[in-house]
Amino acid sequence: MKKLVLLLITFNFLLTNACNPTVQKFASDAPENQQPKNIILLIGDGMGLAQVSSSFYFNEEKSNFLRFKEIGLHQNTPVGAKITDSAAGATAFAAGIKSFNGAISVDKDTQAVETIVEILSQKGLSTGVVSTSSITHATPACFYAHVQSRRMQEEIARQLMNSKVDFFAGGGKKFFADRKDGENLIEGLKQKGFEVDTTSLARKAGPISNKYAYLLGRDYMPKMENGRGDFLPKATDLALDYLKQDPKGFFLMVEGSQIDWGGHANDANYIIEEMKDFDKTIGVALDFAKKDGNTLVVVTADHETGGFALSSAKVRKRDDYRGLAPTFSTGGHTAALIPVFAYGPGAERFKGIYQNNDIFAKMLAGGTLQ
Repeated sequence: MKKLVLLLITFNFLLTNACNPTVQKFASDAPENQQPKNIILLIGDGMGLAQVSSSFYFNEEKSNFLRFKEIGLHQNTPVGAKITDSAAGATAFAAGIKSFNGAISVDKDTQAVETIVEILSQKGLSTGVVSTSSITHATPACFYAHVQSRRMQEEIARQLMNSKVDFFAGGGKKFFADRKDGENLIEGLKQKGFEVDTTSLARKAGPISNKYAYLLGRDYMPKMENGRGDFLPKATDLALDYLKQDPKGFFLMVEGSQIDWGGHANDANYIIEEMKDFDKTIGVALDFAKKDGNTLVVVTADHETGGFALSSAKVRKRDDYRGLAPTFSTGGHTAALIPVFAYGPGAERFKGIYQNNDIFAKMLAGGTLQ
């Protein structure tokens, strides 16, 4: 009888998500006791293995990456190129498909593909998105919007206003309140049932019956070196405190956006400070998951940026292995395989080497199917 029930649940899941064929690949992999109620996906934009390693060498605290036991690698080649951008990379996670660089959850023919936020919202789960960039930037946008170019941030803002997202926090206020078309989407958010705060995270989100928007930067949030403070861990904690009220469960995406920007700038200290902040945020998610006992935490990146390396220090032009002097090979992205860290029910599915869009199906295979 148990087998029959599981087969019926799996069939219903596949039928519901037929427009996402990647789901079918892993949906039958989930044992009955490995289906978490909640999913937290943390994306360190531009974070390769060297960036992760920096959290071991430059952090005053023990790295939270040490808490993961299930680790894998993903390959992130997009459609029509060897190296991905953040839009195609996040589309793979959010919609389970490979697409072209610049695509925001549309396929190679620019047709919209249902995202994990939309799928789980239809099942009654609450959803949230947090980012240190503008909330309309490529990575967060892929979880709720569908456009052919990541540059269409005013249209992305409109789609966020009309989306199924229940909680969001980040920058990008100008795309809502200082638009070329003259519309005020801050008022539009309020009309859609959002309580909007444009000043701070001080106000705690209330009951799950309400929706919450925190737009705290005109464009993107300041970098850590310029005084962003604890925005990312605090916003993550605020989101979890709100989302955990939903008895059906939740999905939360958190992006450490500016690790990527440090790589583009070939600025090692920028990367290191952003990685410290992201590591602290991972700790918030893991502490929640440990206490909750029914939450899957997945940490990964869309791509690596900068060809960042923890090279040896130089003394009189010779290598000195007693010290580190980070170096870069490019100002752009690289094609390096990207680490994936998982914790909680279903975490074992993330071991091995696979494609970036497989992460979408692995999350849903270990997600709420009831």
